[in-house]
Amino acid sequence: MVKDKIKDKIIVALDFSSLEKVKPMVKDLLPYVGCFKIGLQLITAIGAPKAINSILELGGKVFFDGKFYDIKNTVGEASLAVSSLGVSIFNIHASCGIEAMAAAVENKGNAKVLAVTVLTSLEENNAFLVFGAPTKAKVIQFARDAKLAGVDGIICSPQELEILSKQKELSSLLKVTPGVRPSWAAANDQKRIMTPGEAILAGATAIVIGRPITKPPKEVKSSIDAAILIHDEINKALGGK
Repeated sequence: MVKDKIKDKIIVALDFSSLEKVKPMVKDLLPYVGCFKIGLQLITAIGAPKAINSILELGGKVFFDGKFYDIKNTVGEASLAVSSLGVSIFNIHASCGIEAMAAAVENKGNAKVLAVTVLTSLEENNAFLVFGAPTKAKVIQFARDAKLAGVDGIICSPQELEILSKQKELSSLLKVTPGVRPSWAAANDQKRIMTPGEAILAGATAIVIGRPITKPPKEVKSSIDAAILIHDEINKALGGK
């Protein structure tokens, strides 16, 4: 049996370029996951309103992974536009600054705003080259900036969850983590990873999973089976039966 409190912790990344692939996946997974993330691939291929509406019409919730990064006015207007489309979550880059993040919060409507800290595809050396500081230090700095701006939560790798949990002033932030891979799935382009159960136990509010569910290995058989396996792993990690 799929429990809603566990289901709501699973966000599926729909990394497709057509509704012909999106709609069947949403229909199949709707009973097993809490939200569907659409990113630059689908948004660019078919347009944001069309992509969002296709999921909403099927009864799904949408996480708009547009990763807004621009000046305050542009981020604010983009946030107003996407929130009016009925999404449940959208995100911005924390590195665009406190004022731009605050503009997103001001125009978020009924949606939640998440601030992207350091991409999970970056290894430590890459992160240092980009940001000039160790990964964990930048994640904490970005999280503090996001808190000051009034965002609802952050996106970080699961490997930063432990150090974030020690920052009491950040305890109210939602913590959504990509870079989650079950033991039976390939890491692909993710670098700083954990299993679903490990991430939830470390303090993740929700996890984002794409290919392990949408393109599962042969031994798992189907996307539904993959989602159920992940649900069961989280449930077991939390002490469920």
